[in-house]
Amino acid sequence: MTKVIHEAELAEIKDLGENSASFVIKPLYYGYGNTLGNSLRRVLLSSIKGAAITAFRIDGTTHEFTAIPGIAEDVVDIMLNLKNIHIKSHSDAPIELHLEKKGTGVVLAGDIKLSAEVEIANPQQIICNIDNPKFTLKMDLVVDTGRGYLSIEQSGDDRVHSDMIAIDALFTPVLRVRYKAENTRVGQDTNLQQLTLTIDTDGTLTPKEAFEEASAILVNQYQALAGGTTVESAPAPTTTKTEDESGLMMPVEEMGLSARSANALINNEIRTVRDLVMLSETDLKELKGFGTKALDEVREKLTELKV
Repeated sequence: MTKVIHEAELAEIKDLGENSASFVIKPLYYGYGNTLGNSLRRVLLSSIKGAAITAFRIDGTTHEFTAIPGIAEDVVDIMLNLKNIHIKSHSDAPIELHLEKKGTGVVLAGDIKLSAEVEIANPQQIICNIDNPKFTLKMDLVVDTGRGYLSIEQSGDDRVHSDMIAIDALFTPVLRVRYKAENTRVGQDTNLQQLTLTIDTDGTLTPKEAFEEASAILVNQYQALAGGTTVESAPAPTTTKTEDESGLMMPVEEMGLSARSANALINNEIRTVRDLVMLSETDLKELKGFGTKALDEVREKLTELKV
């Protein structure tokens, strides 16, 4: 029995693909699989910092509702293709890029002339197709960073150049998040949970980077709300050794405690070393018939047993 919520551990990271990974978190206090899984999922999908194209300009066009002689797609189609380019920016300020290509053929994201502060994760993304051998496509692009979603109205208000066409942008580099909460056990304790969180990204950052940023965001938010209040936590139950190998299943009667201390533990339903180490010193002090002298004795014996 414990009166504290023990700390969880990131037990395993499974790589599922180039931009996909699963994170196994266990053991969790009962019910915390859904508590942590839902909060992490919401933050991952809405709050991870990313970059996107927020405005563009094509020579010979003044608005998006037009066709361009020499290009198979109209401006609306080009706009949709630009939104599918996965960009990583190392600057918080807007960055202007340029693209120029002449002659028939496919225009790809990899044709954009990049600065040292910008990377493209999917250079094979199609922007448009030139169908006139004499046509030269000249395009200017603005890349900006942010979190969440930027509407086309907001993008239009914040344009670097008023003659550019604004694009609504989804900055998040996380494409998909799934989680599964399952019951698990550690030794004889079956009232625990395990959380498996699967993250897919667009390649501009790794799933591990996204996972750690989401966790840090939650820590910062809750820490600001907690004020000076702290909650005592117990170390996560370990599964690196069997209970017998680590001595955790030893009855308290065999620890070499005085009869008074041993009886006080047994009367409070603490029957093994494992039951004992799951309690904090604060929990022990609150036990009926268990005083400071008994606490010092238990602390000494646990040190001798190295548990």
